[in-house]
Amino acid sequence: MAAVRQRAGRSGSAGGAGPGGGAGAAGRTGVVRGGAGGGLGLRVWVALGVVYVVWGSTYLAIKFTVDTMPALLHAAVRFTLAGLILLAGVVAVRGRAALRVTRGQLITAAASGLLLLTGGNGLVSIGEERVPSSVAALIVASVPLWIVVLRAALRDRPVRATAFGVLVGFAGVALLMLPGGGGGFDVGYAALILVASLSWSIGSLLVAKRPVPADPLVLSAVQMLAGGVVLFGLSAGRGEFSGFDAGQVSVKSWLALVYLIVFGSLLAFSAFVWLLGQAPVSVVATYAYVNPAVAVLLGVLFAGERPAALTFAGGLLILVAVALVVTAEGRARRAARATGQPEPADDLAA
Repeated sequence: MAAVRQRAGRSGSAGGAGPGGGAGAAGRTGVVRGGAGGGLGLRVWVALGVVYVVWGSTYLAIKFTVDTMPALLHAAVRFTLAGLILLAGVVAVRGRAALRVTRGQLITAAASGLLLLTGGNGLVSIGEERVPSSVAALIVASVPLWIVVLRAALRDRPVRATAFGVLVGFAGVALLMLPGGGGGFDVGYAALILVASLSWSIGSLLVAKRPVPADPLVLSAVQMLAGGVVLFGLSAGRGEFSGFDAGQVSVKSWLALVYLIVFGSLLAFSAFVWLLGQAPVSVVATYAYVNPAVAVLLGVLFAGERPAALTFAGGLLILVAVALVVTAEGRARRAARATGQPEPADDLAA
């Protein structure tokens, strides 16, 4: 999972990949470059492709992992190892000086890690024990909608197009989770994934509003380590260590876990951070509705998932709503910039 946001002046966190994605939330790292999206170089498109495909595939990888591995234990191992690797990489490249953070920055980073990774990814992992990966991805796509709702609660009123998009999106969520809708999944576990999306959204806003380490890699490393350690404790409390035998974990689950660590939490996140400095926010933000579509396609192709008609309709409404919200927010920011007015919060951009 990654939730990274950049904009001119003050920057912070955003919806990121959501609770199924690769890392934590990186923020306040500079100014997004690029124009309206034309003339993007080959490297930008390659990086976008990595973000689209890898983060879209993490939901299926989680599904494969929790087939034979305890849900919270797999998440704990994933984020603890990824955090240690990321931290070692930062020290090796930038030196120990890069790790200097204030107490306030450390507290925000750790707290957001609990919300994003423990509450977000942890609940998604539990949910995917009884919910198809495609449905999980569609529910997680509601993260930008939750962020708008939370901002409204903080008296940041959305424009009408954004508000309409939120209403459409949550109508899609309701349709998706309608009991007896033919989806063949546990609605209670699907509700856990919806709670995970809310937890992720709160963590994203926390990073946007509070002081965090200036280096996005340091921020994400702290988030992953904090989230991973707590996930180990929750895994033990859930009884996942009792009778656990690593020898009973399938090769497919081990490979999926390695994929989540190397590709989901490290490679795709690095590509995402690089994109935020090279491409327009409007282009980078497209991951919000492309990733779930990729997840649905992969679930159908490689896990034999067959979304029911109501599930498909609800998911389509969510994706249309997210596209509408992201577009409306981008248009509002450009209009504010053109008139010299304060820009709306950029929590949905990346």
